[in-house]
Amino acid sequence: MSSLHILDVDIENRPLAYLGQDFTTAEITAIGACWHDEPDTLKVWLLGRDKPKVMLEGFRALYDKADIVTGHYIRKHDLPIINGAMIEYGLPPLAEKLTVDTKMDLMKHWYLSASQENLCETLGVPAAKVHMSNAKWLEANRLTKEGLGLTAERVIGDIIQHMALRNILVERGLLTEPRVWRP
Repeated sequence: MSSLHILDVDIENRPLAYLGQDFTTAEITAIGACWHDEPDTLKVWLLGRDKPKVMLEGFRALYDKADIVTGHYIRKHDLPIINGAMIEYGLPPLAEKLTVDTKMDLMKHWYLSASQENLCETLGVPAAKVHMSNAKWLEANRLTKEGLGLTAERVIGDIIQHMALRNILVERGLLTEPRVWRP
């Protein structure tokens, strides 16, 4: 897989509207993307600094060039939320793509949390999770100058940590085969 162009992806989002009872929709506050194992290519788009269409079109340019997109829970979280935003902003939906989801494609296991943070700690991944208190999330979700910085730190940290996690999971043979994500 090393000759393939692999894009590492993460988003941050905030609640936006109620769909019924306590279920909320999500608005993307950050998209981060980086060519795998090339940290100098990391690109971050931030709501409040970048217009939503600019964020989505910038992400799509990278997504369309990727052979594989990877992330943690991307098939059930990141990609569907991005796709919903594409539709909302009148952009074509994302195309189907081969994906490696380090949560969904992890070998079957018992009694082990599959959160990115827990897997990293369990497997000795040297990159730490960027923690956000409730006060920091409030600041981030209000899109203040300080909040945008916090959001950027979070999405960058998640991508850096994820790249290291994926490498260890591949090295140890703990991931199943890549799967196609279909919008």
